[in-house]
Amino acid sequence: MQAVILAGGKGTRLKHLTESIPKPMIPVAGKPLLLHQVELCKKYGFTHITILVNHLKEPIISFFGDGSAFGVSIKYYEEKVPLGTVGGIKAIENDLKEDFLVLYGDVMINMHLQKFWDFHKSKKSECTLALHPNDHPYDSDLVNMDKNCRVTQFFPKPHQEGKYYRNLVNAGAYIFSPAIFKFLEKDKKADFGREVFPAIYNDTSMFGYNTSEYLKDMGTPDRLEKVEEDVKSGLVEHRSYDYRQKAIFLDRDGVINPDKHLIFRPDEMELYPFAADAIKKINQSPFLTLVATNQSVVARNLCTEEELAKVHDKMETLLGNEKAKVDGIYYCPHHPDRGFPEENKEYKIECNCRKPRPGMLLNGAEDFNVNLSESYFIGDSERDIIAGIEAGVTTIGVKTGKGLKDSKTEPDYFFRDLGQAVNFIVDEPYKNLAEDVFEKAKTSNKKPFVISVAGNSRSGKSTLSTYLYKYLKNRNLSVFKIEIDDWILAKEDRPKNANVFDNFQFEKMVNDLEKIIKGEKVKAIGYARHPKRKPQPKNYEYNGEEVIIIEGIVAIGSEKLRELSDFKIFKKIEINQLKKRIEEFYGWKGFTGKEIDQLFLERKPIEYELIEQHEAFADLVVGF
Repeated sequence: MQAVILAGGKGTRLKHLTESIPKPMIPVAGKPLLLHQVELCKKYGFTHITILVNHLKEPIISFFGDGSAFGVSIKYYEEKVPLGTVGGIKAIENDLKEDFLVLYGDVMINMHLQKFWDFHKSKKSECTLALHPNDHPYDSDLVNMDKNCRVTQFFPKPHQEGKYYRNLVNAGAYIFSPAIFKFLEKDKKADFGREVFPAIYNDTSMFGYNTSEYLKDMGTPDRLEKVEEDVKSGLVEHRSYDYRQKAIFLDRDGVINPDKHLIFRPDEMELYPFAADAIKKINQSPFLTLVATNQSVVARNLCTEEELAKVHDKMETLLGNEKAKVDGIYYCPHHPDRGFPEENKEYKIECNCRKPRPGMLLNGAEDFNVNLSESYFIGDSERDIIAGIEAGVTTIGVKTGKGLKDSKTEPDYFFRDLGQAVNFIVDEPYKNLAEDVFEKAKTSNKKPFVISVAGNSRSGKSTLSTYLYKYLKNRNLSVFKIEIDDWILAKEDRPKNANVFDNFQFEKMVNDLEKIIKGEKVKAIGYARHPKRKPQPKNYEYNGEEVIIIEGIVAIGSEKLRELSDFKIFKKIEINQLKKRIEEFYGWKGFTGKEIDQLFLERKPIEYELIEQHEAFADLVVGF
């Protein structure tokens, strides 16, 4: 297969480097940028390469020669007069009789070129553009395409005030069929992105290949420095779809933006104050950002898919203005229920994409080569959580939007909002602790190795214990988890103003725990987080797992419980922070401020202060 690399630019913005070195030969992580590109071409079978040269061509020709030393065949074409990105390619038309790849010599790129090629062929495209979202769409030339990936519009910078745009940027990588030559003029200076493509997209089969792989212009000192960092960190290598990606899937309404119920106009789309910063943090991490949202507004005939796209354009514009981006948006326009006035019957179907079905997440995983077992779904409704479970990702519920208030399905984690959830995922505050626990469990002679996690309610002990559970399993230890709250009495059955221990079936709980560890089946009364839900009995049956995690406020609160444990952890929280989190939790439950204050005062001496004393029994105390 054939490739053309445009390497004739002067690199005026890197003048301190390019006065004696051609821009494509600037070293990146110890080797010239152009060598990175030649090696990429070779990897995917583009072994017949033509390099277009002009400024300081000698170092390029001297380094690469005929390409045989690098396992490829290289020809050169010298532009006597610079002809932009177009003129040189037109000049070698006779050498390009089959479809060919075009790369810009000043772009660090690591794409799965075979996927790019296969997409081009599947669309029977004459002109395929690699497109990607970036963190500065406001000063980029943008492209739009329809749901079939056909290019429909070009928006050169500067953009029109008050307009909203999809964050799709021309990445500077193309695949052309020879049909492109009928649109190119010989010996005329022109630019593909700014002049040719906008003029011809209606007259040719032009498609956009949306990728979140690594494509970054190195035209400024800051960008060059960033590329260097990214190569050294492994980001450039691992962002290629040669590698399985990690993703954070996000519900839209109630997670990214306030849920105003059936948003179908751009003026209704507004972001939560924390949304852009949270998504920007994802962008700066190894995770992709993929949106998965039910949008029955189409089935209800409140808007068309094209009009819904304008809502998403506004969302992307608002995010882009804050240097944040989403890598992909998946939406379900369907609704199964028929018989409503003005409904769009075409979309009134049973489908596999509408949550709680996992279709959108599975499609995202296929498109971006996502490893679902290392990915997350953040949502505010039960159907989000079920879809995440069905897809095999870790699920996170947030208290914004619907807040999971009517959900019977528990997420793996539960946080205040998107910002808090993203901080937890990206920062991994318990990673070092989990590694220490792993070493203790792996090297212990005790089987099972029993870990107890105690601490005040709302201190974060459930989050910690769940993290430990998942971390140890991912390190190939078998783990069994027991939640002490499954032995807590219903509110109406608890003695008034009694000690916190009296809120539990305490003696039964201790006996049951001993039975579980011995391998006996036990039925607990169960626990419902929200008052709208009824507790469901929970069966416990230990099957010889290597590790048992016992989690609950009184997990190390008695001598018998401590005797069961091989490693005791106390999750500590400062009293004012505890009060704040209690206010947040019981506010979510529907309590008034007065009711929460009263509850706090009642529980402070008989629960919160008492549990705090259990810190003294712990082998390890963990702060907030």
